[in-house]
Amino acid sequence: MNPTMKRLAVFVWIGMVAMMLAGCNGVGGGSGDPPTPPPAPSVTVAYGVKSVVLSWEAVNGATHYQVFRDPDGVSGFIQIGGNQASTSCSDTLALHLKDWVNVRYKVTACNSAGNTDSNVITGLDLLQAVGYFKSSNNAGIHGNCSGQFGATVALSADGATMAVGAIFEDSDSVGVDGDQLGVFDGFNAGAVYIFTRTGTTWAQQAYVKASNTGGGDVFGWSLSLSADGDTLAVSAIGDDSAAVGIDGDDADNTVVDSGAVYIFTRAGTAWSQQAYVKPSNTDSDDVFGITLALSTDGGTLAVGAMKEDSGATGIDGNDADNTAVDSGAVYIFTRAGTAWSQQAYVKSSLAGDTWFGQSVGLSGDGETLAVGSFNSSASANGAVSVFTRSGAVWTEQTRLLASNDATNIVGLGTAGTVYYGLGSPLALSADGDTLAAGAYAEYSAATGVNGNQTDATAQNAGAVYVFTRTGTTWSQQAYVKASNTGQGDSFGANVALSASGDTLAVGAPYEGSIATGVNGDEADNTNGFGTGAAYIFTRTGAAWAQQTYVKPSNTHPNPNQFFYFGISVALSSGGDSLAVGAFTEDSAATGVGGDQTDVSAAGAGAVYLY
Repeated sequence: MNPTMKRLAVFVWIGMVAMMLAGCNGVGGGSGDPPTPPPAPSVTVAYGVKSVVLSWEAVNGATHYQVFRDPDGVSGFIQIGGNQASTSCSDTLALHLKDWVNVRYKVTACNSAGNTDSNVITGLDLLQAVGYFKSSNNAGIHGNCSGQFGATVALSADGATMAVGAIFEDSDSVGVDGDQLGVFDGFNAGAVYIFTRTGTTWAQQAYVKASNTGGGDVFGWSLSLSADGDTLAVSAIGDDSAAVGIDGDDADNTVVDSGAVYIFTRAGTAWSQQAYVKPSNTDSDDVFGITLALSTDGGTLAVGAMKEDSGATGIDGNDADNTAVDSGAVYIFTRAGTAWSQQAYVKSSLAGDTWFGQSVGLSGDGETLAVGSFNSSASANGAVSVFTRSGAVWTEQTRLLASNDATNIVGLGTAGTVYYGLGSPLALSADGDTLAAGAYAEYSAATGVNGNQTDATAQNAGAVYVFTRTGTTWSQQAYVKASNTGQGDSFGANVALSASGDTLAVGAPYEGSIATGVNGDEADNTNGFGTGAAYIFTRTGAAWAQQTYVKPSNTHPNPNQFFYFGISVALSSGGDSLAVGAFTEDSAATGVGGDQTDVSAAGAGAVYLY
């Protein structure tokens, strides 16, 4: 080949190689067309406990995906999580704080050329995301249809450990993880079930019984968890032991209904009983343990005994003087290492109070104690006494009364004969500066926050009073009522506060709407008396407002299906998890996420997690 032809052949070959390379780099035609954005993903929705699970098939050409949530249909979409290569995303929700109607999602497929959104996902069925918890040995399947699982409930600070009391559970087993399905001759002995979360999955971790299980002890009557969930206090007000102090003879059942408290601790995933706690003056019918509270670290324990009979007043008086029937007392215990001891014996400073110790609240550090008296010598409607600790010495700081004392209300009827029950439940913020005090028998028909307190036309509607402390001075910050106040609803039968005190949960176990979920029709009281409700209020600055109205996920329209949802409430430290007990719910399901439509185990009970 002559030189000219050789040069021409080389040029042709170089050109062909260049064209091939251009095609591989996406510059030419066919497979080398400029890159385009990927197609839109097709998204499916599933639900877990407190979570929405979005899944989609891998999109051709997508290098990664983004997931967006608009919380209320108005705020706009905000990306949740980072860019991801996986084709699923689980979004954990504080369901009790959510706008269930307008929350929406979308998924975006992305590559270097651009992004393509999926269809906007609306109309979520968040009822499916409500956690539904039942006992592992549901009493209903053993013939006793009143286990009352959910009579009490407690949450750890992070919301990942939950303890549930079933006060009428009947097993005669003792200790931790005994035979749940054995002999059921411990009638109303009671049990506690501990559930834990791993990721987004919940499972029962332990089945807890007293070391001296006895019929009628109602073990689980009151519960409290330390912040880390590793210390659990459980009361059994029907315990009959004559023991005094710590770890006495729990088999001596000669002092009827004296009451006891049991301390359990967790190492890893294993639970064991650490202490058996009795007061310094054990006596019959004192119901020691009617209420209790632990400090954040689990090292300080307050226990109420509202029917204790001493005529003493103040701190560390004569606990052997039984001249003031049902005056009540509170006992403070502290832990050093693993050893518990009684630190103080606390009585009302006013002779004439009754049922002092019907409720207690502790600040996170255990330095502030609030105590409710059902009937005070200063007010038939009850009072709340606040005590503080310096070192190991307790003193009374103040005494709080309702701002609408029944004796001051015109048209109520015979003055002094009505009992609002102020402080029947109590909750303190972690710093001890915010106090919520329920009065489940309050009479006003007012609705919302700071309504007409002088009204007296809705007997036993209930109210909650929020008090705050500045320095050492306390004042009432808010008078809180339901958005659908109804006679007999018992709003304020139970209360819980977040650690900051800015989120308040209130139970109304006799409320009657047959709505389900969050912010349903609260005015439909056709058949639902005793269904119950919970209400969430939040504080901005010093102003409180109702945020959500919470109902069960399986509210039953049958007027005979009394759930008493709201008989117990608990909040995590941040307020982002809410547990609500319904101790007469009727399903025979067991465990987590069972059949909510079953109604074959009357009074078995359930707990709902939002």
